[in-house]
Amino acid sequence: MKRFKLIGFLLISFVSLTTAQNKPAYQLFKNNGKVVKYDKMIKDLAKGDMVFFGEYHTNPISHWLQFEMSKSFFEIKGNKLFFGAEMFENGNQLVLDEYLKGLYPEKKMIPEITQMWGNYKTDYKPLVEYAKENNLRFIATNIPRRYAAMINEKGMDALKELSPEALAMIGPDLEKYFDPTVKAYAEMGDKMGGHIPPNMLNIQTAQAAKDATMAHFSLKNFNSGDFLFHFEGSYHSNYKQGIIWWINKIQPGLIIKSITTVMKSEWNDMTDEEKTTIANYIIVVADNMTQTKR
Repeated sequence: MKRFKLIGFLLISFVSLTTAQNKPAYQLFKNNGKVVKYDKMIKDLAKGDMVFFGEYHTNPISHWLQFEMSKSFFEIKGNKLFFGAEMFENGNQLVLDEYLKGLYPEKKMIPEITQMWGNYKTDYKPLVEYAKENNLRFIATNIPRRYAAMINEKGMDALKELSPEALAMIGPDLEKYFDPTVKAYAEMGDKMGGHIPPNMLNIQTAQAAKDATMAHFSLKNFNSGDFLFHFEGSYHSNYKQGIIWWINKIQPGLIIKSITTVMKSEWNDMTDEEKTTIANYIIVVADNMTQTKR
């Protein structure tokens, strides 16, 4: 009798496990459309100079994989690994550095970085703490939002009103290379459903200012042999656009790789060409995934 109960229990367990396996939280794909193993992806990405992780800001799978990949890259690259992130504005670099060196407690650091995202503690703190524990650099790459807002209002003319100290916080190549016909910026109008505002060029310029600035500080802090792992919203790196486009424009020749996040329904609707070009690797996440709070 006990034997039959054991067999029954094992059968139920097997059915439950099989059902769980048929409802994965996510799948990893290579840009050839085939499922790829995590370890194989890590080995390939680690061959690059820079890896850009395009996240969905409140998606827990994105953030969990960022942390897991950080640990995997550290095993391969050691202290050559450093981090960069859209979520930190470069004006806060000194405070961040002092915190990483243990000179400043978190309870004081967080209020001073007034632009800290609401989901810092759940989604980005683990990455910062990992950098701190392992004496790794963490670069605040983004433009201060006050300057992005000025550019959104006045376009390139805003740069003429800023001090040299302020201009040092904005990618210096913005005026030289900005092109509103580039895919990342041209498509911004398409996403507005035909209701293009009169200041559309300013909006595109402000977006480009973020990308150009993140590219600038990524390059400024990169030395030969380094390995940058950068975190940004997927729109800033998909299709080798945004930050990646600017880096290739400013300093061509670096090996840049990317990983992005898409929902299962989005993946199903993408063309083969889109799947091939969106990133080197794609995290396909269940549509009903629980979100973190920003």
